[in-house]
Amino acid sequence: MTQPFLPFTRPTIDDATIAGVVDVLRSGWITSGPQVQAFEAALSEYFGGRPVRAFNSGTATLEIALRIAGVQAGDEVITTPLTWVATSNVILEVGATPVFVDVDPVTRNFDLDLVEKAITPKTRAILPVYLAGLPVDMDRLYDIARRHNLRVIEDAAQAMGSTWGGKRIGAIGDLVSFSFHANKNLTSIEGGALVFNNADEARLAEKYRLQGVTRTGFDGMDVDVLGGKYNLTDVAARVGLGQMPHLAAFNARRTALARLYFDGLRQGPAAAIGVELPPVNFTDTNWHMFQIVLPEHRLSLDRAGFMAQLKERGIGSGVHYPVIHLFTLYRSLGFREGQFPHAERLGRSIVTLPLFPGMEDADVARVCEAVNAICAHYQK
Repeated sequence: MTQPFLPFTRPTIDDATIAGVVDVLRSGWITSGPQVQAFEAALSEYFGGRPVRAFNSGTATLEIALRIAGVQAGDEVITTPLTWVATSNVILEVGATPVFVDVDPVTRNFDLDLVEKAITPKTRAILPVYLAGLPVDMDRLYDIARRHNLRVIEDAAQAMGSTWGGKRIGAIGDLVSFSFHANKNLTSIEGGALVFNNADEARLAEKYRLQGVTRTGFDGMDVDVLGGKYNLTDVAARVGLGQMPHLAAFNARRTALARLYFDGLRQGPAAAIGVELPPVNFTDTNWHMFQIVLPEHRLSLDRAGFMAQLKERGIGSGVHYPVIHLFTLYRSLGFREGQFPHAERLGRSIVTLPLFPGMEDADVARVCEAVNAICAHYQK
């Protein structure tokens, strides 16, 4: 009997949330309204009472965070090349220059030694990315930022529920951006949220979110900043609200599945040829993804071939991520191959395996068996 296809991710949305979305559709108020306000209130409570505003994407939250931080043309923002391209695209969008630094080959997040060395008089902000939900060393990050008087804009798109020092990412820090895309630990289908330091920042973000508009009374309207169209709908917000009570359970299940992956891949052909597993961290990360790194010179097939072999066995996989600086747009800005060797190796060789709360233990066993079988058959 053929087993069903196992995707690398799939959202879990319960019947109560589906019914709630139906109620929103029937209410006649489907764009930004009471559900968005309720979602923002729930997020604010989750993040210890800090001001939070919801947006239509995690990309929007990053761009608005840069604007609130005062980043503009002529400024530099330090970030990682091993992330979704939105992270650096928004830096270009506000007219600033992305300054990439290489990653730590173990954590796969940017190397803080290199971050400090990259600071110049033009540096205005540091933009860390928490790959697969694993935070950087927050104590050291913020020590660097304080000593150099820099803003920190945390790309915590993948880190909903991750912690540092026992505190939730988002409950601490400067400007913290989250994504609620369909593949995230908490989804609103599409969407994101930005956590602020104070009410003034939140009010400014509201202007940027909707054309720079400020309303007063029944008919008063003014525009004093250039805003865009980044508001979240009530339909999406209702999905997010339905996810909130389940987040802890979702993340606990992801953690349990990650443990099974370690058990299944620490021995056998994959381990024998040097397949790299993620850093072992069952304290801080939410296990947004489980990523392995293929040994380039120990296999007779490339990554695409490896992923094709998984697909033949009914298993989906992903690539997170090709390095940004080798895309055509960024090569045109002067970036070139060889600048960030650790990130480039990971970008060539990293594979995301299935990991989502709806998986069974047997699904992990099936993936591990497939990975080991492919490594055994195609090892050099």
